[in-house]
Amino acid sequence: MQILDATVITTALPAIAADFHTPPPHLSLGVSAYLIAMTVFVPLSGWATERYGARTIFSGSIVVFALASALCALCQDLTQFTLARILQGIGGAMMVPVGRLVVLRDTPKSEMVHAIAILTWPALVAPLIGPVMGGWIATHWSWHWIFLLNLPLSAIAIMAALRLIPHTERSEHSFDVKGFILSGLGVGLTMTGIEFSSRDDIALWFSIALLIAGLLMIWQTVLHLKQTPKPLFNLAPIAIRTFRVSIVGGSLFRIAISSVPFLLPLMFQVGFGFSAVTSGALLLWLFAGNLAMKTVTTPIMNRFGFKKVLVINGLMVVIGFVAMAYIAADTPKWLIATLLFVSGMNRSMHFTAMNTIGFADIPAKQMPDANTLQAVILQMNLGAGIAIGALSLAVASMLNGGVSAHATAADFALSMWFIAGIALLAIIDCARLPANAGASVLKQRRH
Repeated sequence: MQILDATVITTALPAIAADFHTPPPHLSLGVSAYLIAMTVFVPLSGWATERYGARTIFSGSIVVFALASALCALCQDLTQFTLARILQGIGGAMMVPVGRLVVLRDTPKSEMVHAIAILTWPALVAPLIGPVMGGWIATHWSWHWIFLLNLPLSAIAIMAALRLIPHTERSEHSFDVKGFILSGLGVGLTMTGIEFSSRDDIALWFSIALLIAGLLMIWQTVLHLKQTPKPLFNLAPIAIRTFRVSIVGGSLFRIAISSVPFLLPLMFQVGFGFSAVTSGALLLWLFAGNLAMKTVTTPIMNRFGFKKVLVINGLMVVIGFVAMAYIAADTPKWLIATLLFVSGMNRSMHFTAMNTIGFADIPAKQMPDANTLQAVILQMNLGAGIAIGALSLAVASMLNGGVSAHATAADFALSMWFIAGIALLAIIDCARLPANAGASVLKQRRH
């Protein structure tokens, strides 16, 4: 539910924009605000879980999420919508990291691949089901129901949490206020700077100033976390090579992939003139590719190892982006569906491999810190993916002599080339891995 709401509005953006009297690309602010709020508050998850217990934090976050969903449905303009999405992001910030920590801290290495494969499903499926649902709801009902449907789902989730999540021991760890403020400012300013840089109604110098200020704050955060005796979260897992690859190369990959649920629906609707339902139906083939690949991801990783999978599959992901740049309004629907199906297979393979290798060599005592750190990076990647997608479209429109508010098919094609370049950079980090990287969690390696 939390990941779904990050992308469910993408195909409904034109309908929401019409009600708010705002250009559709500017609605990326509503998507990014949700993800920025999540990223800022994710670092609280580790401390809050130890302080108050996973059951309490998980259930409480669902209540906040449901309340914010109701407020989103009542919004009348972009400002109200952005504020409501921020509150919704705060509620969502605790749900996935806390749930994942409950699973990973008790999972033996021999079952790590299987456990992470299951945990990866929502990250793969929700961004693809979201646009389909959003398009159908916006066309046949109204966009408000996208958020109202969260209310019964939240009620079910709360009952399930109270029944299934056990009480755990609580600790009295002090809270790193300075670390939280620094990290929040750093992440918030950086992602806002990226988001604003894609807007033609905001001065570029202001966007760059925010971006620079955010990066400086992130640097200060790193220095603080290294020096303080009880940091908000420990950076020690970064010293582990396999985890570091999932952060560096994995970030570039996730940013590239996360731009797709934003760019493709807009390309289909704004660039090609397809309906929201047609756009959502085409994106469903990405989900079909995920589904088809899921049963063989673990055997492939066991057979060939992480390095070969990440490099070869990474190249296939890049080729997929290049192919998307050549889609046109008159391209046969079956050909578009085939391309998205294959891209979905590559997407599934890479997500699972990257997420698994990240925790392959993490000792049990460092799992909470690694989980929190990866959750922060993951949310930054998702938010940056939307913002980078909007930025790439803005740059493409500028180079083609237009503006992103009136993007053309040629603008979307050029933006796909930009995204392909980001995905290509991600492969460099993976290529430097040793041949046996992450072997501790693989059951059958070919030597």
